[in-house]
Amino acid sequence: MIPRYTRPEMAGIWEPESKFRIWFEIEAHACDAMADLGIVPKDAAKAVWEKGGFDVARIDEIEAEVKHDVIAFLTSLAEHVGEEARFVHQGLTSSDVLDTCFSVQLARASDILLADLDALLAALKKRAIEHKDTICIGRSHAIHAEPTTFGLKMAQGYAEFSRAKERLLAARKEIATCAISGPVGTFATVDPKVEAHVAEKMGLEVEPVSTQVIPRDRHAMFFATLAVIASSVERLATEIRHLQRTEVLEVEEYFSAGQKGSSSMPHKRNPVLTENLTGLARLVRSAVTPALENVALWHERDISHSSVERGIAPDAAAHLDFALARLTGVIGKLIVYPERMKENLDRLGGLVHSQRVLLALTQAGVSREDAYSLVQRNAMKVWEQKAGSAEGATGEEKESGADFLEELLADEDVRAALSEDDIRDKFDLGYHTKNVDVIFERVFGET
Repeated sequence: MIPRYTRPEMAGIWEPESKFRIWFEIEAHACDAMADLGIVPKDAAKAVWEKGGFDVARIDEIEAEVKHDVIAFLTSLAEHVGEEARFVHQGLTSSDVLDTCFSVQLARASDILLADLDALLAALKKRAIEHKDTICIGRSHAIHAEPTTFGLKMAQGYAEFSRAKERLLAARKEIATCAISGPVGTFATVDPKVEAHVAEKMGLEVEPVSTQVIPRDRHAMFFATLAVIASSVERLATEIRHLQRTEVLEVEEYFSAGQKGSSSMPHKRNPVLTENLTGLARLVRSAVTPALENVALWHERDISHSSVERGIAPDAAAHLDFALARLTGVIGKLIVYPERMKENLDRLGGLVHSQRVLLALTQAGVSREDAYSLVQRNAMKVWEQKAGSAEGATGEEKESGADFLEELLADEDVRAALSEDDIRDKFDLGYHTKNVDVIFERVFGET
């Protein structure tokens, strides 16, 4: 985990102290279950809880000699517990501890990420309602299409991250399983009741067939879910980056007092936060292929997955946690420029209303092919002048250019089918926003 992109609560889940504490709890709960079954003395199980402890530095020292992390932990634990430690790890194998601990860590990481999503959803809902009626241009292929509202952009993000939350809840359930089944998962050396007890105490479900390790298809699904969420982060971040471009400048990341945008150009206000989110999304997605490759372990188990998970799990969780929190901050403080949105919407001289004119012509009896040609020939006059490519166009003409409404009103073929009032009616922006409330009710319910 890179400290720059790691928040303390998420980091704590993956710290050695936290990991060994979970190992201890698994072993101690297993002792309790075995004591209830009469396999170990009740006093011994009690002693594990009362005297049990470990020392991270000591575990590292022992592991350097024995080359086995679980044995090193058990040795350190025994140094604290004393004689009763001989009853610890009765019938268990290393994967029982490691995989169950991993499930606990992933579940706890999921809980943080779910809280992150709740905060992001709240920010998106607030901005969506605030700008429900803020008109802006919608773009397809990055080109002006038809009017929409900035609130709808935020509502779309809300709906997307609502789906993300549902997926993460399912992914959390997928990985929250416990395996205390002994070598090759047959329960030959440990009673299934022990597994059930540990699972309950650790907030997990029992793994139906563990084969000594929890099947890695569960983890592949989990990391794939994180990757999809990261891609949603990137989608929204990319939208903001595009809208902040100088030529567009409809929204802008908050620029704090004293902030500097460039080491060489004092005027710069760069979208550094959303650019960072794009990079973090790439890092989260990089965990998917290794997680998929971990599914195909040899026979009942091998440890080819182990080194992979030590890297991808804390990194992916930490990066997504950081990214969601950062995106929440970006949305909450985002500067929105409604006047600039209106100015951009008007840049093409009314061309954004072309479909309404096309449909009106067809309703008036003109064939679709002829109607399209009529509208397009007028639209292209305006487009070319607005783009400054018409022959002889210079500065002032480029800025003003033609006007789509005026071109249509001057076109005899168009006027043969539509009256002036009919044409002017098709330039009403309210037509494009009349169902915004319907969409909002679908997304938010009653607001």
